[in-house]
Amino acid sequence: MYNQKPTMTIRYEINPPKISDDGQDARNVLFGRIKIISSVCDGIHLTDSVLGIPRVSPFEIAKQIRESNKNIKLTCSLRVRDKNLNDIEKIIQESVGTVDGILVLMGDKSDTTSNTTDLVPSQVVKALNDSGLSKKIELFLSIPSNPNFAKIQKKIDAKPTGFFTQVIHSKNQIEKISDKLNDFKIIPCLLLPSENNLKSAKFLKIDWSNYNEDVLGFVNEIHSITNDVLITSPNDFKRAYETISKLAS
Repeated sequence: MYNQKPTMTIRYEINPPKISDDGQDARNVLFGRIKIISSVCDGIHLTDSVLGIPRVSPFEIAKQIRESNKNIKLTCSLRVRDKNLNDIEKIIQESVGTVDGILVLMGDKSDTTSNTTDLVPSQVVKALNDSGLSKKIELFLSIPSNPNFAKIQKKIDAKPTGFFTQVIHSKNQIEKISDKLNDFKIIPCLLLPSENNLKSAKFLKIDWSNYNEDVLGFVNEIHSITNDVLITSPNDFKRAYETISKLAS
C-alpha cells in the first residue's frame, strides 16, 4: 500500500499505433511525438488496445522509449481479458527495470482476440502481490470518476500501489476519491478541452464547461490534491504540448 506522497508528476497518455497502421511511418510519427512531449512532461502512459482495436504492445513501445530515455516515468496498461495469469506474470517480469508501473484492467472487448479469460483485474493484482512481483514494479487498478466505494471494495482489498481514475471533470470528484483512498497513490485522468477532442468528450460524457476557460488552473488544482495527473488529448497533440509546456514552466 502506498503511504508516502509522490513527487509532483505530469504524465501524458499515448496510444500505440493500430496493428493495421503499423509501419515505419507510423512509428516515426509516434516516436517523434514522444520525444517532443518528453521534453516537457515527467511521464508517459501507454495504453493497451483501447476500444478493443488491436494495437502494438505498449510494452514494446516502452522498451524502445527506455533505450533512449532513462529518466522518464513509464507506465503501461495491461489487458487481462485476452490473457491468462502465466502470460501476465511473464509480461510483468520482462518489464521490470523498463516500466515503472502497470495499470491492470479488463480491457475493451475485441472482435479479433479471444475473450475467454475468467480473470478480473483485482484478482490479478492480488495474485501478483502474493507472488512478490508488486515489490519490483508498481501495480495500479482503474476506478470510475464517481466510484461507489462499496462496489470497488475488492479492488481496495487487492492492495494495489494505487488507482488511475477514469476521466474526471470536477475538483469535487477527485477530492472524494483522495479522501476515501488516502492510503493509495491516485492518478487522476483529465481530457484536454479542444475542438479536436470534442468527439471523445461526448463519447465519455465529459462536461468540461467548468474548466474550459482555465485549463491550467484546473490541472493545478487537481495536481495539488494528488501530486500526480495524467493528461489525455487523443486527437490534439499540439494542444497537449502547449498545455504541458505551460504547466512545466
